[in-house]
Amino acid sequence: MIKIYLLSAVLSLALFAQAQDDVYPAKEYNGLLFITNSTVHVGNGQVTENATVEINNGRIVRVGTNIAVPQGGVKVIDAKGKQVYPGLILPQSDLGLKEISGGVRGSNDYRELGDLNPNIRSVVAYNAASSMINVLKANGILLAATVPQGGTISGSSSVVQLDAWNWEDAAYATDMGIHINLPSFAAPRPTAAAPPIPAKADEIAKKALEKVEEVKIFFREARAYLQETTHTATNLKLEAVKGLFDKTQKLFVHAGQVKQMLVAIDFAEEFGFEVVIVGGEESWQIAPLLKENNIAVILNAGHNLPSTEDEDFDQPFKTPAMLQKAGVLFALNDDASNARYRNLAFNAGTASAFGLSREEALSAITLNTAKILGIAGKTGSIEAGKDANIVISEGDIMDMRTSIVTHAFIQGREVDLASKQTQLYERYMKKYGLK
Repeated sequence: MIKIYLLSAVLSLALFAQAQDDVYPAKEYNGLLFITNSTVHVGNGQVTENATVEINNGRIVRVGTNIAVPQGGVKVIDAKGKQVYPGLILPQSDLGLKEISGGVRGSNDYRELGDLNPNIRSVVAYNAASSMINVLKANGILLAATVPQGGTISGSSSVVQLDAWNWEDAAYATDMGIHINLPSFAAPRPTAAAPPIPAKADEIAKKALEKVEEVKIFFREARAYLQETTHTATNLKLEAVKGLFDKTQKLFVHAGQVKQMLVAIDFAEEFGFEVVIVGGEESWQIAPLLKENNIAVILNAGHNLPSTEDEDFDQPFKTPAMLQKAGVLFALNDDASNARYRNLAFNAGTASAFGLSREEALSAITLNTAKILGIAGKTGSIEAGKDANIVISEGDIMDMRTSIVTHAFIQGREVDLASKQTQLYERYMKKYGLK
């Protein structure tokens, strides 16, 4: 019993040490704010030199080169020589749901028991005090979709803004998507830790199709249930997917293989759902078909190996340009758990070296993402009428050599860019007399 208490104390101290108790959410800023003398990357492909961004009460009012700045009573940030970008958006993550994976179960709340859980809401489990959040802000990521995991239907995801006291404050767009994990139609790729398992291809495909049919039956039951005018009893699971049928939610299908993506297209055709592919490693193979069926894609594998032995070694880097050429709406993600998603901008930078233009790559982590998540009406680009979610960098935000974020604004509030990492840097600079 003593050992258990000691272990609990150690874990509590470890969690406390990771917190940043002196980093607070910014207060609301009411009034005029001007960002002047900057290079503004709008997010829709346009770039304006020597521009001014006018913000009033957290909303962008004007962007241009001939905007007069009144004297007195306004806040002005001179960004001469700097680059201004829309706040980056992380489209798929377990941010705020998973703190210390594997080691401390009490810090994780990202999955539920059972196989079909459309009624699970990830946003209510979101930890706005996660130590990962401030690191992402310092890398220009200001919004993120927090996504449940586990089972075949995992639940609903929500978009959060990364400067909040609690999940209610953080909620930016709630329950905007239902997530499905499709079974694999191929044997798992063998690794050193997992040697090949003998399995017949037809058996694997048969089991996968049986699971797909289970999901289809669920949606057919949901459609019949929702068409009823009255119910003798409320079914929470069936009620939870109402938004898929009335188009207030999208169906996010986690799929990397072509056969899985064909199933996703089948969902769209049979039920009329708005479908988004998450993962999409082999999406380049059927890009015209995805375009034809208006299927968007969130690419997870940025800095990664090819998905199959037959692919080019640089296929993950080329896929964004191939989707762009085919006219497919796509966004880039960073699902690397070791870096905890901070390299989102650099994934875009790599894509721009393999066929995308710099502004196309920027759109893939800003405006395209906002369109896919259903929030493009209020964020994703620096345009009049949208929330002032803005990042100022000393250099190219997609180049790790020059990306130094100096200011970040969420809905017009200038947020603190300090994190555990910057605090440790300051601590040891002072210890060794380097500051």
